[in-house]
Parts: sequence; C-alpha cells; structure tokens
Amino acid sequence: MVSAKSIGQSPRFIATILTEALKSDTAITSAEVAGPGFINLRLSAHVWHEQLRTVLEQGVHYGDNPMGGGERINIEYVSANPTGPMHAGHVRGAVFGDALSNLMTKAGYKVTRRYYFNDVGTQVDVLARTVHLRYRETWGQSIGEIPAGLYPGDYLKPVAEMLKDRDGDKWLNKPESEWLKPIRDFAVAEMMQDIKNDLALIGIKHDVFTNEREIIENGTLDKVFKLLEDKGLIYTGTLPPPRGKEMEDWVPEPLILFRSSQFGDSSDRPLKKRDGHWSYIMPDMAYHYTMIEDGYRLMINVLGADHGGYLERMRPAIAALSDGKARLDALFCQMVKIFNNGELVKLSKRSGNIITLREMVDQVGPDSVRFTILTRDFATPFEFDFVKVKEQSRENPVFYIQYAHARCCSVLRQAKPMFSDTEISPKALMGQDLGPLVAEDEIALIRAFADWPKVVEAAAISREPHRVSFYLYDLASLFHALWNKGKDDGTLRFLIEGNKPLSLARLALVRGMMAVIASGLAVIGVTPVEEMR
Repeated sequence: MVSAKSIGQSPRFIATILTEALKSDTAITSAEVAGPGFINLRLSAHVWHEQLRTVLEQGVHYGDNPMGGGERINIEYVSANPTGPMHAGHVRGAVFGDALSNLMTKAGYKVTRRYYFNDVGTQVDVLARTVHLRYRETWGQSIGEIPAGLYPGDYLKPVAEMLKDRDGDKWLNKPESEWLKPIRDFAVAEMMQDIKNDLALIGIKHDVFTNEREIIENGTLDKVFKLLEDKGLIYTGTLPPPRGKEMEDWVPEPLILFRSSQFGDSSDRPLKKRDGHWSYIMPDMAYHYTMIEDGYRLMINVLGADHGGYLERMRPAIAALSDGKARLDALFCQMVKIFNNGELVKLSKRSGNIITLREMVDQVGPDSVRFTILTRDFATPFEFDFVKVKEQSRENPVFYIQYAHARCCSVLRQAKPMFSDTEISPKALMGQDLGPLVAEDEIALIRAFADWPKVVEAAAISREPHRVSFYLYDLASLFHALWNKGKDDGTLRFLIEGNKPLSLARLALVRGMMAVIASGLAVIGVTPVEEMR
C-alpha cells in the first residue's frame, strides 16, 4: 500500500503479484489477497515445529532480546524513607520496579537496581526522638501516650531494645543535643536493615543503596552548583507567585535561580532558600549527577502517584548537567487499596495502623503478592483483596498459571514408565520428529510460544511488565484447554500408550510450555511450581 503510488499500480494489483511469488515458498501453505491489498498467509506446520525446537534449545533464555545492546541503565525503586517497616503502600512500587528491572535485563540492558533514601531532615529526627522515648521505656520509665508528631507504632520497640543492648543507660540523662545524632544514625541503620529483610521476603535485592546525607556531606551539592555556575546557568532573580494561587501579599524576593526554563521547564528553579540553605531540588540534582558521572545515560525512577511534578523539575536539571546526553524517565505508580473479603482496610503509619509487607507475605505468600500486583497497569488504581488472592480458581491468575506449569510437570512424571529421563530431556526432544503435532490446538500453542519474544520487546519499550502477566494468562488458557480436550478425547492426550512417536512429540510441546512459562515467570519474579498443594 505504501509503494502503490510510486509504482503507479493499485495495492491489490501489487498484492496479487506478491501472493503468486509467496506461493512458491515451501514454508507457506496458502497466500490470499484480502480487502484493498492485504495478504493473508498460512504457514506450514514445519515452521511451527522449528519454532518449538528453538524454544527447547533456549529454555528459560527463550525470549532474551538484544535490543538493549548492553547499555547500562539505572532503575530506582522502593526508596521508602527509613522511618518505619515496609507496608502495603510500598509494595506496588517495589514489585513493579523489580519486575521492570528483570524485564529490561531480559531485553538486553545492563541494569543497576538502586534504592535512594532520605536520611536527613525532620522525619529522621522524629524517628530518633521516638526511639529515644522507647529506649527510656525499656528502662522502666513511664512514657505515657506517644506525643503527637512522633511514631506511635510498636515497630520501634525492638530498635530501642537493641540500642539498650549496645549502649546501656548511656543516653538516659543526656540532653537531646548529645543523643539525637547517634540515636538517629543507629535507628536509620536498623530500619534500613529491616527494610532489606522485608524486601528479601518477596525476592527483591538492590545492587546499590544511596542516601541523601552522604551526598550532602561529600560536597556533591557544591560541585553541582559550581558546574551550573560555570555553564552560566545560575543567576539572582525573582519568581512570580505559585501558579493557580492568588496571593495579595506576595512580595517577590531575590533568589539564586537555575535557568531551568532553557531546558523545557515551565519556570526557573530556586537552588537556595531565602535563608541561604539548599532548596529541596538540590540534593536530587546532586544524586542524579553522581550517576551521570558514573556513565549512566538512562535513569528510570519508579515513584508514587503523589510525586507529581518530579519529572518536570528533574529532566531539565539532568539535561543541563549532562549536556543533553542523559535522560530520566519517571513512572508513577497509583495507590493500592487493601481489602479483606471486600472490606476496605484503612492504613496510617502515623497512627500505627498499618499492614506490613511481612504480614502480606505471611497471609498469601510471595508469589501471590508479586503476581497479583502485576495484573494491572501501574498507572491505574489497584485493589488487593486477601481473600481473592488466596482463591484456587481461574479467577486467580497466579494459581491458574502455576497450575499450568504443575500440570506439565505431572505429565513428565507420568511419562517415566514409558521413557527414560534422557529420552524426554529438552535436548533429546529437540531431535524428535515433531511431524505428529498437527492438531489445531497444538499448533495454536506453538504460535503463542512464538509471540513471547515480541511480548518482551513491546513490554520493555513501553516499560509495562504487566503485559507479561497478561501473556502468561492467555498462554495458560490455551494449555488448560488442550489438557481438558484430552480428558474428553483420549486421542488428544499427551501420552498415548503404544504410540511413542506421538507421545514424544507431545512431550516436546509440554517441555516447550514449561520453558516459556518459566521464562515469563522469571520476569515477574514468581516461582514455577512443580506441584500444587
């Protein structure tokens, strides 16, 4: 159709010529012109048999894509401040970021998984004061009600006990000016260890942990400021009042500004506050600059939906600091609502009423937590119901997909009286005659296998690992349908007594199914189980 005008012929005329030429290809069983110039092709069974051999040869590496070319990228996710345990509100970003990292790795990128946390400012001072209060409690002092503004949950009691074990009564009668920093450092370290332990429960492990205090103390902020200054991108000026607000008493004051508008921002950004301290944007600029210095040209930050405007602020800064060579993408996960049998569970860290990640895993298991989170687009609101997640039915995607893998394993166990382990290994099955695989449902399953590399590529380009979940569910549906037909019609079963060639060909199909499901579940971060219990 694109060429029709330049050739001076109708698309249908060109399609007719192409169709006649395609018919000579032995891989094509039929070629027909349709509509204004489309060509419908039907491939021979041999093409699909060769596709199955490729799956058997590559195993879980089937679907690996070279599109990334080994480019180093940084993916930051979770990044919760160390003021409390990992809770249900953190889970979506954690699982999404980890699955995205797996996906981009499969797509050929060299991924660094990073956790960036804020360990300066009001929140961590509140953490230290709360731990000190709990520390006094360990010595038998009456602390009464937790004062407003501190963290009321019991999760800091073990931290206080560990502080007591380490330091004894050292901080009991000391002024805050002496104990605030050491207790703050201790509490942050302990909370970060708890966070790492909790994330490990759902298979998440970061490569690098970066904290704001280190960036401030090692002089990176001054370095970034000097760099922008040398580029002529800093000046003293005034800003208009905040957009959308009428402020009759607004008095513009001179500020030190970054020429962010030169790089697509809606306005220039202050780098220092009126009191001379760094503005909130500077530590983030310095943090990203450390990665630019390390050679990263693509950085992806997974953030909560409440971080609106972050990308607008940071992209110009990264463009300026990298001379346009580095790029930041930010993906904003919508909030998760937690239900228990249809009833909404309200969460509040400040009130101490939270559902921790550990509790979620204890109730439904890590695989169910991960897969359920990835059954929705990250940009849409999500409801997580503990009762529904534990259901063993087609309505529960993780059960349905794992059940398909378990059924494959069951077929292989049943095949042992007929064949040795060597005969039904992937390598041996690659060499079998796959000609007996001619049933429509069998070929449809192999065609679905062939889609997997394209799914990986499309999901990586769009940064949407939930596409993998959808693909696996559809694949499992095809397999279960084939299994059920075999229950009704003995000739369609995977193992046929007295017909070893057909049985071996179908076992190759089963092995292929296992490989593709395992390949997909590895992206999701879910275990392909061998038996359903």
